[in-house]
Amino acid sequence: MRDNKVLFMIQAALIAAIYVVLTMMVGSFGSGQIQLRISEALTVLPYFTPAAIPGLFIGCLIANTLAGNILIDIVFGSLATLAAALLSYSLRKHKYLVCVPPIVINMIVVPFVLHYGYQIPLPIPFLMLTIGIGQVLSCGVLGNILLKALEMSRKHIFQY
Repeated sequence: MRDNKVLFMIQAALIAAIYVVLTMMVGSFGSGQIQLRISEALTVLPYFTPAAIPGLFIGCLIANTLAGNILIDIVFGSLATLAAALLSYSLRKHKYLVCVPPIVINMIVVPFVLHYGYQIPLPIPFLMLTIGIGQVLSCGVLGNILLKALEMSRKHIFQY
C-alpha cells in the first residue's frame, strides 16, 4: 500500500515537473491572446494514471507563477486545469474524448482571464476562438499523438 502512495507521488511530481519545463521552454507562445502551450499535450495523462490530476494542477500552478502571470490567471488557470484533469480522468474509458475537457474548459475560462485580468480589449468570442485553436492543436493533436505513443510503448513495456 505504501509503495502505491510513493508511486503516485512520484508520478504526480514528474508530470508537474515536465509540465513546468515544457511551459517555460515555449515562453511567450504559451500565454497571451494567441497561445500554443505545448505542455497542454500532457492533459491526456489522466487516461493512464490518476496521479496526472494533481500533477497537471501543480505543474500549471508553478508554471503560471514562474511565468509572472497575474494572480487571477494563476488561480483560475490552474483551477481550469484541475477541473479539466478531473473530467478527463472520468472519461478515461473513452480514450479519444480525454482531450475534450481541457479544450472546452480552457476555451471558456482563459478568454475571461485575458479580457478582464489582462485587460485585452478583444471580444471574448474572438478570444475563445484563438484559445480554442491553440487548445485543439496542443491537446487534441499533440495530446492524442502522445496518448497513442504512450499506449503503444505501454504495450511493449508490459508485454514481457
